Amino acid sequence: MEQTQKRIEFSNLPLAVYREIAAHLHQVEGVDVDLIPQTSSEFDYNQSQIGCLSISWKPNTNEERVKQILAYYQNRYGVSSL
Repeated sequence: MEQTQKRIEFSNLPLAVYREIAAHLHQVEGVDVDLIPQTSSEFDYNQSQIGCLSISWKPNTNEERVKQILAYYQNRYGVSSL
């Protein structure tokens, strides 16, 4: 079985919110989430410590639920696109 993998970036969100999103996605059976660190060599208070979320899921996973969770955070934090 091949997993679907996606990288999602929410611009300027703090580490705590990225962790909240990851915890929420982990509740969906078959979903794995990794927090990918920021790669910028310059420190900026306006940048997140996280570069993106790496999300992977198995074919039998409720993909619609994953999309609903991501849409919730997109709407809540005003992210223009995922």
